[in-house]
Amino acid sequence: MLPIAIGADDAAIELKNVLVAYLQQHDIPVTDYAPENNGLPASYPDIAFAVAQAIKEGKHQRGILLCGTGIGMSIVANKVPGIRAAQCHDTYSAQRARKSNDAQIITLGARVIGPELAKSIVEAWLASEFEGGGSAPKVAKIGYYEQVIGQR
Repeated sequence: MLPIAIGADDAAIELKNVLVAYLQQHDIPVTDYAPENNGLPASYPDIAFAVAQAIKEGKHQRGILLCGTGIGMSIVANKVPGIRAAQCHDTYSAQRARKSNDAQIITLGARVIGPELAKSIVEAWLASEFEGGGSAPKVAKIGYYEQVIGQR
Protein backbone atom coordinates (compact mmCIF):
# COMPACT_ATOMS: atom_id res chain seq x y z
CA MET A 1 0.00 0.00 0.00
CA LEU A 2 1.33 3.39 -0.98
CA PRO A 3 1.32 5.99 1.79
CA ILE A 4 -1.56 8.42 2.03
CA ALA A 5 -0.41 11.94 1.17
CA ILE A 6 -1.56 14.59 3.62
CA GLY A 7 -1.10 18.33 3.63
CA ALA A 8 -2.45 21.34 5.48
CA ASP A 9 -2.02 25.06 5.62
CA ASP A 10 -1.55 26.98 8.86
CA ALA A 11 -5.31 27.03 9.54
CA ALA A 12 -5.46 23.24 9.74
CA ILE A 13 -2.16 22.03 11.19
CA GLU A 14 -3.73 20.81 14.43
CA LEU A 15 -6.39 18.77 12.62
CA LYS A 16 -3.77 17.40 10.22
CA ASN A 17 -1.68 16.23 13.18
CA VAL A 18 -4.74 14.49 14.65
CA LEU A 19 -5.36 12.68 11.35
CA VAL A 20 -1.71 11.71 10.91
CA ALA A 21 -1.75 10.13 14.38
CA TYR A 22 -5.10 8.44 13.64
CA LEU A 23 -3.83 6.94 10.38
CA GLN A 24 -0.60 5.77 11.98
CA GLN A 25 -2.55 4.14 14.85
CA HIS A 26 -4.37 2.15 12.16
CA ASP A 27 -1.10 1.14 10.48
CA ILE A 28 -1.82 3.27 7.43
CA PRO A 29 1.40 4.77 6.05
CA VAL A 30 1.34 8.56 5.71
CA THR A 31 3.56 11.06 3.91
CA ASP A 32 3.15 14.51 5.43
CA TYR A 33 3.54 17.32 2.91
CA ALA A 34 3.97 19.86 5.69
CA PRO A 35 6.06 22.86 4.65
CA GLU A 36 8.78 21.96 7.14
CA ASN A 37 9.03 18.46 5.62
CA ASN A 38 9.18 19.55 1.99
CA GLY A 39 10.46 23.12 1.91
CA LEU A 40 7.10 24.37 0.64
CA PRO A 41 5.58 27.69 1.61
CA ALA A 42 2.72 27.34 4.11
CA SER A 43 0.33 28.54 1.45
CA TYR A 44 -2.55 26.20 0.58
CA PRO A 45 -2.10 26.50 -3.21
CA ASP A 46 1.48 25.23 -2.98
CA ILE A 47 0.60 22.37 -0.63
CA ALA A 48 -2.47 21.29 -2.60
CA PHE A 49 -0.55 21.34 -5.86
CA ALA A 50 2.33 19.31 -4.39
CA VAL A 51 0.00 16.61 -3.06
CA ALA A 52 -2.10 16.45 -6.25
CA GLN A 53 1.01 16.31 -8.42
CA ALA A 54 2.50 13.51 -6.27
CA ILE A 55 -0.71 11.50 -6.73
CA LYS A 56 -0.69 12.14 -10.47
CA GLU A 57 2.93 10.90 -10.59
CA GLY A 58 1.94 7.67 -8.78
CA LYS A 59 3.74 8.35 -5.50
CA HIS A 60 0.41 7.99 -3.68
CA GLN A 61 -3.01 6.60 -4.55
CA ARG A 62 -4.91 8.93 -2.25
CA GLY A 63 -4.49 12.23 -0.45
CA ILE A 64 -6.06 14.31 2.28
CA LEU A 65 -5.85 18.10 2.17
CA LEU A 66 -6.90 20.43 4.95
CA CYS A 67 -7.34 24.18 5.19
CA GLY A 68 -9.82 26.43 6.99
CA THR A 69 -12.80 25.42 4.86
CA GLY A 70 -11.47 22.77 2.48
CA ILE A 71 -12.61 24.90 -0.45
CA GLY A 72 -9.30 26.38 -1.52
CA MET A 73 -7.48 23.06 -1.34
CA SER A 74 -10.17 21.44 -3.49
CA ILE A 75 -10.02 24.17 -6.12
CA VAL A 76 -6.24 23.91 -6.46
CA ALA A 77 -6.05 20.10 -6.44
CA ASN A 78 -8.67 19.93 -9.19
CA LYS A 79 -6.45 22.08 -11.44
CA VAL A 80 -4.05 19.12 -11.82
CA PRO A 81 -5.20 17.04 -14.81
CA GLY A 82 -6.38 13.59 -13.83
CA ILE A 83 -7.04 14.54 -10.22
CA ARG A 84 -10.49 14.50 -8.68
CA ALA A 85 -10.65 16.18 -5.29
CA ALA A 86 -13.86 16.41 -3.29
CA GLN A 87 -14.62 18.64 -0.35
CA CYS A 88 -16.25 16.45 2.32
CA HIS A 89 -17.81 17.48 5.60
CA ASP A 90 -19.81 14.31 6.27
CA THR A 91 -19.34 10.57 5.84
CA TYR A 92 -21.93 10.21 3.08
CA SER A 93 -20.13 12.74 0.88
CA ALA A 94 -16.83 10.98 1.55
CA GLN A 95 -18.26 7.62 0.51
CA ARG A 96 -19.84 9.06 -2.63
CA ALA A 97 -16.64 10.92 -3.51
CA ARG A 98 -14.97 7.51 -3.91
CA LYS A 99 -17.85 5.30 -5.01
CA SER A 100 -19.36 7.63 -7.62
CA ASN A 101 -16.56 10.06 -8.52
CA ASP A 102 -13.38 8.03 -7.94
CA ALA A 103 -11.92 10.98 -6.00
CA GLN A 104 -8.30 10.39 -5.09
CA ILE A 105 -8.27 13.37 -2.73
CA ILE A 106 -10.63 14.60 -0.06
CA THR A 107 -10.44 18.07 1.36
CA LEU A 108 -11.57 18.98 4.85
CA GLY A 109 -12.17 22.28 6.60
CA ALA A 110 -10.63 22.56 10.05
CA ARG A 111 -12.91 25.52 10.84
CA VAL A 112 -15.95 23.53 9.73
CA ILE A 113 -15.58 20.09 11.34
CA GLY A 114 -13.98 18.75 14.50
CA PRO A 115 -11.42 16.00 14.98
CA GLU A 116 -13.83 13.12 15.66
CA LEU A 117 -15.94 13.87 12.60
CA ALA A 118 -12.76 14.25 10.52
CA LYS A 119 -11.64 10.78 11.61
CA SER A 120 -15.03 9.32 10.66
CA ILE A 121 -14.94 11.03 7.27
CA VAL A 122 -11.45 9.73 6.53
CA GLU A 123 -12.41 6.23 7.67
CA ALA A 124 -15.52 6.22 5.44
CA TRP A 125 -13.51 7.49 2.46
CA LEU A 126 -10.71 4.96 2.91
CA ALA A 127 -13.22 2.10 3.19
CA SER A 128 -14.88 3.07 -0.10
CA GLU A 129 -13.86 2.12 -3.60
CA PHE A 130 -15.00 3.30 -7.02
CA GLU A 131 -18.07 1.29 -8.03
CA GLY A 132 -17.98 2.06 -11.73
CA GLY A 133 -21.38 1.18 -13.10
CA GLY A 134 -23.43 4.19 -14.16
CA SER A 135 -20.78 6.52 -12.76
CA ALA A 136 -17.97 5.20 -14.98
CA PRO A 137 -19.07 7.07 -18.14
CA LYS A 138 -19.41 10.28 -16.12
CA VAL A 139 -15.92 9.97 -14.67
CA ALA A 140 -14.62 9.18 -18.17
CA LYS A 141 -16.31 12.34 -19.46
CA ILE A 142 -14.43 14.37 -16.83
CA GLY A 143 -11.22 12.98 -18.34
CA TYR A 144 -12.45 13.85 -21.81
CA TYR A 145 -13.08 17.47 -20.83
CA GLU A 146 -9.62 17.67 -19.26
CA GLN A 147 -8.16 16.59 -22.62
CA VAL A 148 -10.26 19.11 -24.54
CA ILE A 149 -9.10 21.91 -22.25
CA GLY A 150 -5.51 20.70 -22.49
CA GLN A 151 -5.62 20.97 -26.28
CA ARG A 152 -6.54 24.64 -26.22
